[in-house]
Amino acid sequence: MNKKMSRRLFLKSFLSFTAAGFFCSIGGYSYARYLEPKLLDIQELELISPKIPTGFNGMKIVQFSDTHLSEYYSISQLAEIKDTINGFTPDLVVFTGDLMDDPLHYSRTEEIIPHLEDIKAPLGKYAVYGNHDHGGYGSDIYAEILKRSGFKVLKNESEKVSLLDGSYINIAGLDDLILGRPDYQKTVRSFTPNTYNILIAHEPDAWIQAKKLHIDLQLSGHSHGGQIQLPLYGPLITPPYADKYTEGLYEFGSKKLYVNRGLGTTRLPFRFLSVPELTVFTLKGVST
Repeated sequence: MNKKMSRRLFLKSFLSFTAAGFFCSIGGYSYARYLEPKLLDIQELELISPKIPTGFNGMKIVQFSDTHLSEYYSISQLAEIKDTINGFTPDLVVFTGDLMDDPLHYSRTEEIIPHLEDIKAPLGKYAVYGNHDHGGYGSDIYAEILKRSGFKVLKNESEKVSLLDGSYINIAGLDDLILGRPDYQKTVRSFTPNTYNILIAHEPDAWIQAKKLHIDLQLSGHSHGGQIQLPLYGPLITPPYADKYTEGLYEFGSKKLYVNRGLGTTRLPFRFLSVPELTVFTLKGVST
């Protein structure tokens, strides 16, 4: 066991040294610091399920995540993302947490609200707490910003997203796994096997428990795709509760988990092979 761990530590140390050497070069540093963090990868996926009501066929859900507003992710970048989201004319918008990198010391909170408020989604705008949104008065600051922006913050609770014909899908939000008090059973207590059920959970590894419940789709962020990846190796480091699921789509029969790489950065203002992401889902029902 010790021998195995020693090999793992050696490999990780070697790769870290390699990465450090790369970032010491002018070209690599400049790309990871100034270019890739300002790129945007738009992923468009179809969600097909016989549980999706006919009225929801063709409707769009846009997910954005982990803006980490700070000196490294600006209000003007948020404004551009808002315009991009609105360009897809979404029916539903989901934010999967970590709005500000340090909410207790971020001085431009009032400037956030007009941009989030301008995001248009006739069926609703929903959000959950990320680990950076919690802590001290940070939780209250986050909740107030989202409320004033027209977002509903789901904290271990669910809502029906309904149409005029009476059909609906369910959406629920789980409190943050790191600094919150997540309660899986309370969060999904209104879910049934026959309805299409979406769970928003900041940390993707919430799926380890969530997959046992009546959940058709989980949307998460948090991982940043590792923020720095190496070819043929993947992420050097991922945060807690993003160890198993790091980015993209995971399918488990009819159930799905999607992990968005997020938009901003934390700890270090670098991205390498982990381009910021916006995800657009189109709902498609099929006959049973």
